[in-house]
Amino acid sequence: MIPTYNEATNIEEVLRRLRDACPKASVLVVDDGSPDGTADLAESVGSEIGDVEVMRRPAKSGLGSAYRDGFRHGLLNGFDVLVEMDSDLQHDPAALPSLLAGVEDGADLVIGSRYVPGGSIPDWTWHRRALSKWGNRYAARILGFDVRDATSGYRAYAAPALAEIDFQTVRADGYGFQIEMAHRVLQTGGSIAEVPIKFGDRERGESKMSSRIVGEALVLVTWWGLRDRVLRFRR
Repeated sequence: MIPTYNEATNIEEVLRRLRDACPKASVLVVDDGSPDGTADLAESVGSEIGDVEVMRRPAKSGLGSAYRDGFRHGLLNGFDVLVEMDSDLQHDPAALPSLLAGVEDGADLVIGSRYVPGGSIPDWTWHRRALSKWGNRYAARILGFDVRDATSGYRAYAAPALAEIDFQTVRADGYGFQIEMAHRVLQTGGSIAEVPIKFGDRERGESKMSSRIVGEALVLVTWWGLRDRVLRFRR
């Protein structure tokens, strides 16, 4: 599943590289009414490489909403593994087989991680890297789980585990969505594995991430941590 908004400069290369990495994968592009023609281009490339479906949504509705629609579509159509990845080439399609192998080995959620041995962010400045690492460590400490890169959006879910959690009620976007999804997998007794990835910098187009999304994630993690402690105290 690849959410898109104004990714015409990247979508063709993403789809071709994805097909090279996983020849038998079915691809769902969830496009939020991109005015630059991303959806049309995805359909054109899809007709050439095969097994690419484009879900056209009328307006920009956020990553969390796109993920929920994509998950629902995948479960309804009986897929065994559901993968999410960005459309901006920061997530290298060549890493897909390692994520799928993790699910085949028994993990309910496999995260493409920048912070396990072998993972890297070669193009980030030290302060950007430090902020990301601190945010992940804060989430792990507050929520009490051992996940080094809970904010990563490159991940694969086993369909039974995804069906077990109530992802329709996850309303956060971006980092907050990823953290809460990992938290819910663990809360329902699921297992998480992390595989190393090289996280590249965006080469074309503009980043969709904002300080609002970062702030939202920080507030939500704090709230979830307090909520969990209250519930444990009451029990």
